[in-house]
Amino acid sequence: MRIRSLLMAAVLAAGVVVVSQPAYAAGPAIQITKIYYDSPGSPDSGANSSLNGEYVQIKNTTKKAVSLKGWNLRDKTNRSDHVYTFGTFTLGAGKTVTVRTGKGTNTATTRYWGRSGGTLAYIWNQAKDTAYLRNASSTLVDSCSYNSTRYDYKIC
Repeated sequence: MRIRSLLMAAVLAAGVVVVSQPAYAAGPAIQITKIYYDSPGSPDSGANSSLNGEYVQIKNTTKKAVSLKGWNLRDKTNRSDHVYTFGTFTLGAGKTVTVRTGKGTNTATTRYWGRSGGTLAYIWNQAKDTAYLRNASSTLVDSCSYNSTRYDYKIC
């Protein structure tokens, strides 16, 4: 009887070991995490404060800093003025950078597209668009699309 109990316990323990969690696909090391496409107060005259209320957040999910020099962020249009190219910039391990549409002083956590000029200065459409992030070799690293007028932002 005791041997049977021990054997049953061993079988049950082995069964627990065999059961595992499903594997999830790892996302890109550098990824778009949020697009705030409908800035507060827009549509308006394209004031800098409203332009800066429109932004994209990009996160480094690795444990090492990554140089983003030459990387670019763009929307779905083919317009050359809708491309933001990172200059010399390193995104720290586990850190996030916010790329704002308007003008401002670049920091370690916020970069500015530098756009101005009224309502035509906005990058992100208020209802539907796609953000693309490409590395310095023009390889697509990540993208995020939205299709909603119900919300002001998209968590990617």
